[in-house]
Amino acid sequence: MLTLEDIRIEMDGFQLTADFAVAQGACVGVIGPSGAGKSTLLGAVAGFIPIASGDIRWQGKSISGLAPADRPISLLFQDNNLFPHLTAEQNVGLGLRPDLRLSSHQKEQVARALDRVGLRGLAARKPAALSGGQQSRVALARMLLRGKPLMLLDEPFSALGPALKAEMLDLVKELVVETGATLLMVTHDPQDAVRIAGETVLVAEGVAYSPVDTQALFADPPQILKDYLGVFPL
Repeated sequence: MLTLEDIRIEMDGFQLTADFAVAQGACVGVIGPSGAGKSTLLGAVAGFIPIASGDIRWQGKSISGLAPADRPISLLFQDNNLFPHLTAEQNVGLGLRPDLRLSSHQKEQVARALDRVGLRGLAARKPAALSGGQQSRVALARMLLRGKPLMLLDEPFSALGPALKAEMLDLVKELVVETGATLLMVTHDPQDAVRIAGETVLVAEGVAYSPVDTQALFADPPQILKDYLGVFPL
């Protein structure tokens, strides 16, 4: 379980508080107005943004004092963080060893991860030779290979078309179910949250609220969420 115990984040006059827990294996969306602090929340959980007070705990143990690399977390951004001079195989291999000195067994693991995300035969291609969807699959393969129990996604598929984005969301959910990982995913699209997240955290007016049922949230959204989303079909 991921627990945010009365945490407060303060940055240049901005403040965000959160006090809630996310069950292990849950898929949770994070939505709210632009600038409300959605990415800031993920950054704090990942360790890139310090918290002013409170505690972040995983499985009952505090991770607040750990460096990002030492937390049980994989974080995927919109740009996928792929190195343009490395092949798909090498970009995925970074999930195992930053120096890419992979053993035969590790190379087999990389191949299986690429195969699992539908990239068989594309291991030697560099990012520029891959489509946007394929680049996202490389980043997911690397995340899968890292084997971290907590996956944080910050609008990684927002640049993709609707059909491809839906395909990627379905793949993420499959991977979460297969691995038993816990997922927090920032999105600006309620349909993304409905597709993948059983619960959703609303971030607004300086507060990251406790997760609530996704369908219920969008069936009767609070006024601030209505103002942000406008008219939307579900």
